[in-house]
Amino acid sequence: MSNPQTWFITGISSGFGSELARQAVAAGHRVVGTVRSEAQRAAFDALAPGLSHGALLDVTDEAAARRVVAETVARFGAVDVLVNNAGYGLEGAVEESSMAQARHQFDVNFFGALALIQAVLPGMRGRRSGHIVNITSTGGLLAFPGIGIYNASKHALEGLTDALRQEVAHLGIRVTAIEPGPFRTRWAGGSMVHVETTLDDYRPSAGAMRASLAERNGRQPGDPARAAATILRAVAAGEPPRRLVLGQAGFKQVGENLAARQAELVRWADVSLGADFPAGE
Repeated sequence: MSNPQTWFITGISSGFGSELARQAVAAGHRVVGTVRSEAQRAAFDALAPGLSHGALLDVTDEAAARRVVAETVARFGAVDVLVNNAGYGLEGAVEESSMAQARHQFDVNFFGALALIQAVLPGMRGRRSGHIVNITSTGGLLAFPGIGIYNASKHALEGLTDALRQEVAHLGIRVTAIEPGPFRTRWAGGSMVHVETTLDDYRPSAGAMRASLAERNGRQPGDPARAAATILRAVAAGEPPRRLVLGQAGFKQVGENLAARQAELVRWADVSLGADFPAGE
């Protein structure tokens, strides 16, 4: 490969992270992939010796995140591409979710990504190059009953991604949000965390979503391998996308949501525009 890079990918034990790490290594990139167990670390080390490097990391440990990034830079010279992939879903209505569950959801999905972004930025600024890829979700653009806390964490990551992109563009650093729709990963299965107590009043809304997620699990239309190939293509592009929706289902949902929001914006335009001081005041 003519331009091998050092990639730092969080959460490579399954799903998008696993596929992306494998394909990046196959493309000739050096990949530092974070996992949660020694067995997973050793398995990734053995995948492609010299290119695949496992690292034990809990992304909620800010000090550890900075340490692992520093070790990567010391060993390999730089982190060229950071992929914030680690995350999980919390299933339950807003009222049903405990504050502890909500805080942990944000600790992993939002603050974990923020810690790693802050850890790699000094090196990227110094080199005036680098690419930060945040795996958000169509659930970071939309919201659904029964996964509101998850949606909130991904909306927060979307906002951070948009602001960061504007802050670092003149420094030669690229920032992309990847927004998958329903994909055949462990997100709706073994990785999903459920609230401890459900309330009958939410059966038609959050309960219906709970049943739908369980029924569709393992039959989602999105292919993680194709998603990984698309992410590699986006990073290699001369002008990478600012945000990239993945999958036909997600593309349709986002398109319909944007159209509905635009229609409502126009419908209430006179009310919105009437909230300013009169002209000249």
